[in-house]
Amino acid sequence: MKHFSRSLVWLTASEIAFNVAAYVVHSVVGRVLGPADYGRYGLVVTFTTMIIVLIGNGIPTAMSKYLSEVLEANPERIAAIKRQTMLLQTVLIGAVTAVFFLASPLIATLLHDETLTPLFRMSSLVIPAFAAASFYHYYLIGLHLFRLQAIVKIIRSFARVGCIALAALYFGLDGAVAGYILAPLLTFLAVAVIDEFYIKRRLRLGERAIGLEYQFPAKTLLAYAGPLTLFLIFYELILTIDLYFVKALLQDDHLTGLYNAAITVGRIPYYLFAALAMILLPAISKTTAERNDAETKSLVERSLRLLALILFPLVALLSAYANEILHLFYGNRYDGAAAAMQVFAIGVGFLTVFYVLAFALNGAGLVRIPLRLSVAGFLGMVALNFALIPALGIVGAALATTIVSGILMLAVLVYTEIHFRARLSLRLVMASLAGAIGIAFLATHALPRENWSFIVSGLVLIALYYGALRAVRALTDDDLAPLLKLTNRKPDREAS
Repeated sequence: MKHFSRSLVWLTASEIAFNVAAYVVHSVVGRVLGPADYGRYGLVVTFTTMIIVLIGNGIPTAMSKYLSEVLEANPERIAAIKRQTMLLQTVLIGAVTAVFFLASPLIATLLHDETLTPLFRMSSLVIPAFAAASFYHYYLIGLHLFRLQAIVKIIRSFARVGCIALAALYFGLDGAVAGYILAPLLTFLAVAVIDEFYIKRRLRLGERAIGLEYQFPAKTLLAYAGPLTLFLIFYELILTIDLYFVKALLQDDHLTGLYNAAITVGRIPYYLFAALAMILLPAISKTTAERNDAETKSLVERSLRLLALILFPLVALLSAYANEILHLFYGNRYDGAAAAMQVFAIGVGFLTVFYVLAFALNGAGLVRIPLRLSVAGFLGMVALNFALIPALGIVGAALATTIVSGILMLAVLVYTEIHFRARLSLRLVMASLAGAIGIAFLATHALPRENWSFIVSGLVLIALYYGALRAVRALTDDDLAPLLKLTNRKPDREAS
């Protein structure tokens, strides 16, 4: 993809803004509600968000794949693909929302807390609101309008803070859930206006009469979306099911709130790399459709390098400064979550690698490989949560995630080598791993970490990490190119 690096910078910036807003929301809500109600809030919004990620993103993701394939070769088919996707998505989401609303008492009973029923019923409206916003999210991705997608995501970030945090301050738990409905709904309305008055005119969709005559087959969308949706279901269960096991097995709202705080902050690496997965699927879909194996391999290898260069130090810092980060976001009432977060952060690092490479395989049409791996991972999570939570509490839940995620990462790396012939150099892996271990050691034993000083210490460690990689030539000019473009600096060719 010609503009891979530039697109990645834009989308990563928007992901950072989106997640900064999310953590502001979690920080405000966690402090306002306290651990018990924050645990209930986490259960409700995580469950409904999980539903939309599980079921509602498969068809729009399939749309982005096929839009990417026709964007240059057959742009007149864009309107037909969009129209068919909207129809299928409306039917699916309407049915899912109704089922979720009716099943709310059963879900609350399974969690041994019938007082959750009204909250689950209210949160059922999150499903269509999120689905509407997500539809345009994948529409822009499929059209490769990455800069516009980044702007829209930043708009959604402000909407989250304004709707959820303020509603929690004034209306408590019910207000926070209601704000979770309003934020994506406002985003959808904003993008619908942008689509009508900017995107359609830019692509001149109204002038393409054939776009109205051509009927994109629903069977094609569903054939790809089916396995992809199942993959998303089992992947999201791997990412979130431990919270529900903590609630069901320990039956303690306080511990559930602590664990919700640990996993919310511990998922930072996963959220940051969501942009990479978003770009990879349409990009690899395009290169594989063109049978450009060299470009496909280059995209995957570049992604692997980014994972190694950024993920290692990020996980090390999250684990080393778990207690300080929790204090920053939530205050001292969440001290008991630090040990679980230290373990969970490592697991999320493994799971992030699996997620990004799974989307690379999905983009190449190999949707059944990630599906099989995610099913196996889900079964492993169920078994390990039952075994470890009663014995080790919330640390046991985090350990289950880490063990399963490590196995999934190794498996997807093997498939990546087989199908893309893409691999990382041993020197980069060893240098990044050694640097991450060094960061963790210095953060724990050498540098100050009291109050806010851990932020300065963390920045110093990051500078040392990348300086060391540059010194041993593991960090190259190609890796720095996106940042150098932003500052209009030319790479130093002597260091390459």
